[in-house]
Amino acid sequence: MKSIRRSGYKLVQAIALCSLGMPVMAQMTTNLTGPSKAMSLGNAVTADTPGVFAIQYNPAGLSKVKGRQFQFNLLNAYMDIDADFIAPPGYEIFGIDGLAIDPVTGQQKDWAANNHSHTNTVAVYLPGYGLQKLPRGPGVLPTMGFSINAPGSKFTFGNAFYMPMFAGFYRDEGDPGKYMPKATAMQRVTYLSPTVGYEINDEWSVGAGVQFSHQAIAADQWMRAPNMLLGVAEILQDAFNCESGNEPLAPFIALCGGNVGPWDDVGAMSLDLQETISPTYSLGVLWEPNDWFSWGASYYSEADMNLKGTFELNYTDDWSGFWQSLNGSIIGAISAAILSLPSGAPREAGNVSSKLTYPQHFKSGISLKVHPKLTINADVGYYDWSTFDGLHLQFDRNLEFLGAAKILSPENATSNTLTLPFNWTDEWNIGIGFEHHVTSRLDLRFGAEIRDSITPDDQRSLLGVFGDSILWGAGLGYQWDKDSVVDFHISYLQSIEYIPANGSCNLNCDNLTNIIYNPYAGLDVKTSLRFASLGFSFRTKF
Repeated sequence: MKSIRRSGYKLVQAIALCSLGMPVMAQMTTNLTGPSKAMSLGNAVTADTPGVFAIQYNPAGLSKVKGRQFQFNLLNAYMDIDADFIAPPGYEIFGIDGLAIDPVTGQQKDWAANNHSHTNTVAVYLPGYGLQKLPRGPGVLPTMGFSINAPGSKFTFGNAFYMPMFAGFYRDEGDPGKYMPKATAMQRVTYLSPTVGYEINDEWSVGAGVQFSHQAIAADQWMRAPNMLLGVAEILQDAFNCESGNEPLAPFIALCGGNVGPWDDVGAMSLDLQETISPTYSLGVLWEPNDWFSWGASYYSEADMNLKGTFELNYTDDWSGFWQSLNGSIIGAISAAILSLPSGAPREAGNVSSKLTYPQHFKSGISLKVHPKLTINADVGYYDWSTFDGLHLQFDRNLEFLGAAKILSPENATSNTLTLPFNWTDEWNIGIGFEHHVTSRLDLRFGAEIRDSITPDDQRSLLGVFGDSILWGAGLGYQWDKDSVVDFHISYLQSIEYIPANGSCNLNCDNLTNIIYNPYAGLDVKTSLRFASLGFSFRTKF
């Protein structure tokens, strides 16, 4: 019964970690969807803000935007995610060869082993419609804003619609990466951001703003639990000759109600969470003592959120049948009553909420005109990810899949709540950008942003596939006429991670005491994530 309790807890972790990994995506996607000037300069624009979109980077920079101006940005984003699941020599779970042919299906027992996962299909979250798959190819993301500065006034008012965080993808049904997950989207859309910049004097400016955002998390995921304990279950079923359809020890114990094993699917889960109003505030300062040097700093507050939505669990016939048969036996019924084991319900659904924190962040930077033809920008940014202590799920009813969890981990689970702690680290980003003033109307730009990973090596997963990486950018700015400016950019980021078997207990650990979801237990995993974007910005007076 100990093995049954632990395998039940594996299911709990599978469900919870489908949500756990998505906040990791938040760090992945910060500052990847900005205006063209920022993207081409490695996001080093705190002291040299991108027009109206000073609202997003340093509200004090809004004071430099004179008159009435409108800015439109269009970004084509492409994300390519690959993973290889490599079976090392001697790959097995509790003595069961994962590369052997299953006599029932005629297929390799672990179909994911020595297989390749690939997706470049973007998914988005649409309020009222949920998770949506877009056509293959780049995703088009528009943002826009405006500012108003009355003649002779030291105040500039502005508002912008933008996406400080965006990520989403969709895998095919036959993709071996569907266990982490098949489809997901995590995005933060700031739909209202009233901001004011004030020019104190010729050298100093300050700014402040309030942002109202929509936060969404959604996922569809298949679940499996390849570990020793389900290996024991498969060996027992083989010993009982369950293929014959007989129960040799019935009615004392029945284990042949459904085929379960280390690499068999447990079921599919869907999760849909959102918060429609998530407020934050921002503060900024800009110092320009002369025409060749400027310094800027900005602070954006954290947002404590209570996302609400729905969940649905649909178990496979084999998984439900196994528990129904077991609970119908004498030993199974007694164990189920004592340990609150699953009853074998084919479906569970209801409402769920989750408390998450969007981290506060601070940036400081300089802009230095080292030559009439060359300006260098440099920024350093800090994100307070370590304050996000964990994922807290509150269900609207008692759920049978939490029965075993509260026995094994009472500090993290009750009959209707589940908490998963994190060990994330704070993130420091360093950006540098070069701007070559070719003529009075044309600027060429190049930049890079060094981005730290917040995930410890032993907690990496297919969702948190960004390790330490560099975002490269290049572009140009052109003064179209006296009232209009056009910017273009191209950017690229790649992160490659190699996670040997038992290297991360959020992915591929196979030890007996492991209680974290590991759908690729015992496999070496190599991941590659490539992000590229091509976009333009247009700003004009109106």
